[in-house]
Amino acid sequence: MLDAIITSKTRLKVLLRFFINPATKAYLRELAAQMGESTNAVRVELDRLVDAGYLHRSANGNKVYYNANKKHPLFKDIHNVVKKYFGIDVLIENVLSKLGTVHEAYIIGDYAKGVDSGIIDVVIVGHVDFAYLASLIQKAEMIIKRKIRPLVLSPKEKKSFSDKIGFADGLQVWKNEK
Repeated sequence: MLDAIITSKTRLKVLLRFFINPATKAYLRELAAQMGESTNAVRVELDRLVDAGYLHRSANGNKVYYNANKKHPLFKDIHNVVKKYFGIDVLIENVLSKLGTVHEAYIIGDYAKGVDSGIIDVVIVGHVDFAYLASLIQKAEMIIKRKIRPLVLSPKEKKSFSDKIGFADGLQVWKNEK
């Protein structure tokens, strides 16, 4: 879908990396290694996206970090397109909204970092019908063409395991406001 519009594969990878989880910060060599691209190719795309205002650049010690510019007028639009590209919008609506008592849901691991590994790690906080969850995940996987690995925790378990699971690097995709 996006690769037909954005012809540079490196630029697409950079956009996906930063716009799936706007809290993501990364530096050049880290990005190049994760993407399997040369540092020069990644640097060119980072410079273009900084010049266009889509990314911020900041120095910390001897490293230059990049992150999404949340104040850019197109930020929300790009973020929504990226979520659609990864299938997160389908995941949220088809899997989480009909499960039972869901308090929160997070995407953790590679997808939360903007890396398309083909596996989406989801943590659901609440009490759910596991058989129904399995059937919904199976349907969602067929739609988004990615594997979904769920972990269901009670609110009490979330507090106990929050340091070990990686909520700090995760992306909250659902919160029941009731």
